[in-house]
Amino acid sequence: MLTNKIEGLIAAPFTPFDSNGELNLDLIPSYYESLKKNHVKGAFICGSTGEGVSLTFDEKVSVLKAWTSLTKNDPDFALIMFLGGTNIKECKQLAVISEQEGADAISFTSPFYFKPAGVQQLAKCCAEIAAAAPHTAFYYYHIPVLTGGNFNMIDLLMEVDNKIPTFRGIKYTHEDFMDFLSCLNFQERKYDMLWGRDENMLSSLVLGSKGAVGSTYNYAAPLYLELIEAYNNGDLEKANKSQQKSIDMIRLLGKYGGIATGKSYMKLVDLDCGEFRLPIANMSSDQFEVFKKEVEDLGFAGFKSIR
Repeated sequence: MLTNKIEGLIAAPFTPFDSNGELNLDLIPSYYESLKKNHVKGAFICGSTGEGVSLTFDEKVSVLKAWTSLTKNDPDFALIMFLGGTNIKECKQLAVISEQEGADAISFTSPFYFKPAGVQQLAKCCAEIAAAAPHTAFYYYHIPVLTGGNFNMIDLLMEVDNKIPTFRGIKYTHEDFMDFLSCLNFQERKYDMLWGRDENMLSSLVLGSKGAVGSTYNYAAPLYLELIEAYNNGDLEKANKSQQKSIDMIRLLGKYGGIATGKSYMKLVDLDCGEFRLPIANMSSDQFEVFKKEVEDLGFAGFKSIR
């Protein structure tokens, strides 16, 4: 079981598809090696970036096995499997398989169709799923902008503390710094709080964050490592500039349609993950050419991940 707190960058990989929109598992070994070369410490698979909600159960299992075949004997790389957040029974089944296949941790988010009435019900869901994989670390995934699970995470920690033995922490993808700091300090910093907003990393470092999960670490890890190093060395001006580069890069995601733009960035680091599945829209070939020019103007070549 993963018992140590995670420090450094955890990428949230894109699920690679071929030109027909089917899984392209053959790309995953190269993807894994790219993350390792760029000093990324792990992967959070089948999450938002990985289109977990658009994958079938069998596809999730296939993606999981493709990654664990590479990571289960790598003590320096943490693999976190996102189970889902709607079907509790399916999440439990995936939890069992994740443990069998050697995932380091599993993760679950708030049910977003039939929503829990409060943190007590949410905690019950966490407990039942975590119990299905009793030897695997469990992380809650807080992303209320997508789930509508607008709960204070400090309340969830109070509810699960000493009740779920494998509960290790929270992937925190929200902008509530007051809540985040309270969670970080809870029970003398007992839980692992992984920051999930790449564009606000500097602010999280100020509060004491040591680990982060994000999509842009797939293709711009050197930029964030530079930011972290500058902050740790007390060079706040350099850290500020690095964060601004991150913001400028992330703004292009919104300009060109949102989350699918990340796969366009991946093409620019020679890892073609295909396109996003419906209902997400993908940019046209003409838009991609314009996008490439804007990315070049950002100086992307100077901080992009190496292959």
